[in-house]
Amino acid sequence: MTDRVLLTGISGFLGGHLALQLLNAGYIVRGSVRNLSRADKVRATLSKAGAEVDRLEFVALDLESDVGWQDAMDGVRYLQHTASPFVLQMPDDKDDLIRPAVQGTERALNAALAAKVERIVLTSSMAAIAYGHDRTRSAPFTANDWTNLEGRGVNPYTESKTRAERRAWEIMREAGREKDMAAINPSGIFGPLLDEDPGTSVTLVQRLLNGSVPAAPRIPLAVVDVRDVAEAHLAAMVSNEAGGHRFPMAHSTMYFKDVAEILREAFPAYAKKIPKLELPDWVVRVYALFDKDVRSNLGELGVLKRLDASAAMRLLDRKLTPADASFVATGESLIREGLI
Repeated sequence: MTDRVLLTGISGFLGGHLALQLLNAGYIVRGSVRNLSRADKVRATLSKAGAEVDRLEFVALDLESDVGWQDAMDGVRYLQHTASPFVLQMPDDKDDLIRPAVQGTERALNAALAAKVERIVLTSSMAAIAYGHDRTRSAPFTANDWTNLEGRGVNPYTESKTRAERRAWEIMREAGREKDMAAINPSGIFGPLLDEDPGTSVTLVQRLLNGSVPAAPRIPLAVVDVRDVAEAHLAAMVSNEAGGHRFPMAHSTMYFKDVAEILREAFPAYAKKIPKLELPDWVVRVYALFDKDVRSNLGELGVLKRLDASAAMRLLDRKLTPADASFVATGESLIREGLI
């Protein structure tokens, strides 16, 4: 009998790539969407990417509603919980991010535990590891680090991911099943799109290519490839050694100017639109008065964060995809999908 995996957030960037890898590995994938009207689009996208979609099922689940969660676990051996709000522009009310992130995690894990699901893989983030610390820290952040919610530069998104992951481990400890969950903590996720939806992180590359960023802010960007993150989720699901552990994931950290140079070399037809200059910090702060996306991320200005991804590389038994290859794949897919 083929094992069934419940994958929340299947219509997202990471969710789509994870579904593709699960289907290609022979699993039955039960993907959750907020509205079943999206199912046909997801099915078509995965079919176009080469997946055998006859083993693809759909359920309607909402992170803020109890409806359907227990039924969704019927016959499920593994839970992959990737669904969580992700934005670049912070909301006026931070609970608009924190509430669904935490409550969705509670609903997913409690339903999985009640159904005696064998292994849970949680998509967390470096946001739950590397924020609110001393800005001068140079040592890489590890799985032992947690974001300090009382520290400087913590925004609603980082708080939502931190509170959601902490709550997940608390639930597993209370159930005596801490070893039956693994958390994947990726940095900014880039790589090839599967459809015409650029999502959130890929929008950064889109803006560099389409000329909407006149000069590069001195904001560092830790980078990991979506295909690596999806593969780590799959590996953590079946590896006995992965249970009870967190897996930070980033290939490298670079500034926007470095990303722009990679894109300029790879896509000469767009070179004139890609910024060449790096903005002084004081100019970024002034610019942020008129650009809410930048304003929401001012806390990252000049703060270089690195992750220790050694555990993830051991899990995958290989090195991570180089950042420049991820950015080129991102750009190629944006152009292919007519998004530039």
